[in-house]
Amino acid sequence: MQEQLKRYADLAIGVGLNLQPGQRLVIRAPIEAAALTRALAASAYDAGCPYVDVIYGDDQLDLVRFRHAPADSFGEFPTWRVNGMIERAEQGAAFLTVAGGNPDLLKGQDPERVATTMRTASEQSKPFSRGYITNMRVSWCVISAAVAPWAARVFPDAPAQEQVDRLWDAIFRACRVDQDDPAQAWRRHIDTLEARREYLNERAYTALRYAAPGTDLTVGLPDGHIWKGGIDHNEQGTRFVPNIPTEEVFTLPHRGRVDGTVSSTKPLNYGGRLIEHFSLTFAGGRVVAVEAESGAEVLEKLIATDEGAARLGEIALVPHSSPISGLGRLFYNTLFDENASSHAALGQAYSVCLEGAESMSEEQLAAAGANASVTHVDFMIGSEQTDIDGVLADGSTEPVMRAGEWAIA
Repeated sequence: MQEQLKRYADLAIGVGLNLQPGQRLVIRAPIEAAALTRALAASAYDAGCPYVDVIYGDDQLDLVRFRHAPADSFGEFPTWRVNGMIERAEQGAAFLTVAGGNPDLLKGQDPERVATTMRTASEQSKPFSRGYITNMRVSWCVISAAVAPWAARVFPDAPAQEQVDRLWDAIFRACRVDQDDPAQAWRRHIDTLEARREYLNERAYTALRYAAPGTDLTVGLPDGHIWKGGIDHNEQGTRFVPNIPTEEVFTLPHRGRVDGTVSSTKPLNYGGRLIEHFSLTFAGGRVVAVEAESGAEVLEKLIATDEGAARLGEIALVPHSSPISGLGRLFYNTLFDENASSHAALGQAYSVCLEGAESMSEEQLAAAGANASVTHVDFMIGSEQTDIDGVLADGSTEPVMRAGEWAIA
């Protein structure tokens, strides 16, 4: 396990962040992932990092807050953390998030408090998240760590003493850590994703049309949209991989040109609450109807976060045959589940997916079709029954995906 953690850490630092000598690093991780965090710090120092800042989170402390804190205190947020992140960003630091928590942590908690907490965190974090992350000014990467509550959710059929090890095995497979040369495997994979996005950028579709059971959706694409995926560049031009694993190519939809109904193909874990078997109906870009077998009240509160939370900020294409889909498990973790399925996101758009965005004001971005929100929440809409067509400028269509797989060379 120590050797695998080292390989995983080296992949995250060397390929995910592409950490440069002299560059500082900020790591946010659950306290249960201390062993991985230490391996990440060692890899960073070996790469020439002068200082690694670590911010540990504790699910159980979050639960203590929901159970014991005053009812009127859920609008509180430690803004000093955001200011510290901005300070490090201005110094050129890289940022690594280790995801891993209990998917059912807040099950049974007041959905109003959950919504208030999520909204407050999003609003207060906006100067950092919007100012440095979504516009790719800094290098950042998200990876995951196996922790006991998450492992029990993913592998409920395994003996308790084996669950964490099985989840680690799944993470290592999905992230190609189990291959002889993980870094080289990732370089080949990134080349494939770049070829996909180059093709889509050349076609310059005006819209995508989705068809699947429970889905009949048209997503308009703004003029000058750019498909991204696999790898990006910070403002210094350093290449980095924002997500490990990643199987997607993505762009931004036009905020006012989404129409029809889309059904989820996997549950959405939001704020520790599970939203299952849900559908969203759009008209003129905005959600006008919501249905869900469970978690409907959480979904409705998410959409009510602000005006942009009821609109799409991202669409992403992922083949059903992705390695994560091949694992045959629901991970209850967006980083993994979104890379097993084509997906969309409610909320903030990535402005880097629009030509000339760096010189546009917020009003100009909105006029060009980019959505703005304090939130960005991915949900899965692809399956082996999903067909997607691209609409060309002359109104003709051509296949992009058939039965969940790429239909382009």
